Amino acid sequence: MLILTRHDVEALLTMSDAIEAVEAGFRQLAAGAVELPQRLATVVAPHNGIHLSMPAFVAGDPARDDPGTLTIKVVTVYNDNRARYDLPTIHAVLLLHDACTGQPLALMDAEHLTAMRTGAVSGVATRYMARPDASSVTIFGAGAQAGPQLLAMAAVRPIRQVQVVALGETASFVRRMHDALGVPVTATEDVRAAVEAADILCTATNSPTPLFDGAWLQPGAHINAIGAYTKTMRELDTTTVRRSRVIVDRRQAAQVEAGDLVIPLQEGIISPAHIVGELAEVVTGSVPGRTSAPEITLFKSVGLALQDAMVAALVHRRAVAQGVGQTITL
Repeated sequence: MLILTRHDVEALLTMSDAIEAVEAGFRQLAAGAVELPQRLATVVAPHNGIHLSMPAFVAGDPARDDPGTLTIKVVTVYNDNRARYDLPTIHAVLLLHDACTGQPLALMDAEHLTAMRTGAVSGVATRYMARPDASSVTIFGAGAQAGPQLLAMAAVRPIRQVQVVALGETASFVRRMHDALGVPVTATEDVRAAVEAADILCTATNSPTPLFDGAWLQPGAHINAIGAYTKTMRELDTTTVRRSRVIVDRRQAAQVEAGDLVIPLQEGIISPAHIVGELAEVVTGSVPGRTSAPEITLFKSVGLALQDAMVAALVHRRAVAQGVGQTITL
C-alpha cells in the first residue's frame, strides 16, 4: 500500500486539475455512475467535535481497463482545537481501494485534499453560475478552506481584487494570497461595504449565525457557501437564500445537513422547489446555473465523497507515475 503525506499531496495536486477532476465527477453523477451513501456523522459532544465517514464508488470504463474508484475518507472537525491545543480544526485521512478486488492501494493525508476539493467544487459552480465578467471577491474566513476558495475563483474568473472578512489576525493570510494571486488582497471590518462590492462571495467559516444581511447583496452577485455543514449552522440569512437562485451539490444531503437551507425551509419562507437543481444538472446543461445578468445565484455545498474520490484518484495516478510516496506491507 502506498502512503502519501500532506507534502506529497501538495506537490502532486494543482487547483486547475482539481477543478477538472471534480467537474468530471459530477458528470459521472449525472450519468448514474456513482454510488454515494449519505455520510455518517458521529457527534463527540464532550470535546465539541464531529467524526465523519464518507464512502464513494465511481464506476470506471471497462473498455479502457478502468475498474473505477473506491474510497472512504474519515474526517474530524473539532472547533476548539485552535484555542485549546493549537491544532488544526480539521484532521482527515483517505483510503483508496482497488475497485476490482477491494485491496487497499493507498492511504493519504486528506487535510489538504479536502481543502482543495472544496475549493474545486466552488470553482466548478462559479464557472457555470457567476457572471463571466465577475472580478471582485469577498471571502469570509481565513482558515484552511479560505485559500483554496480564492485559488479556485482565480482559476475560473478574471479576479482583480479580494477583500477578506475574518476574526482574528489576517495579515499573514492576506500576504500569502496576494503573493499567490498577484492582485490586491485587503482585510476589512466593514462587512456591508465588502458585501456590496462583491461580484463573488465565498463563505468559509464555522459560524452558527448569519455573516451578513442579504439585503446588502448587489444584483448579479454569486455566492459559494461551504462552511456550514450541520442543520443548525448557518452562514447565510433567510433573506440571502430567498433572493437567490439556489443550486446544491446534492438535494438529499443539503436538505438534511445544510442549516443555510434547512432553517428557512422550516420557517416556511422557502419551499423545497426553491432549490432549483443540483450541480451535476448544471454541468450537464439540464438546469441553467444562471438565467440573467442581474440574478443573484447561490451554490450551497455540504461536501460530497465524490469530490474526494475524484481528486484522490488523480493524486494516486500521479504518485505512481512519478514514484512519489512510501510503499508499505500491512
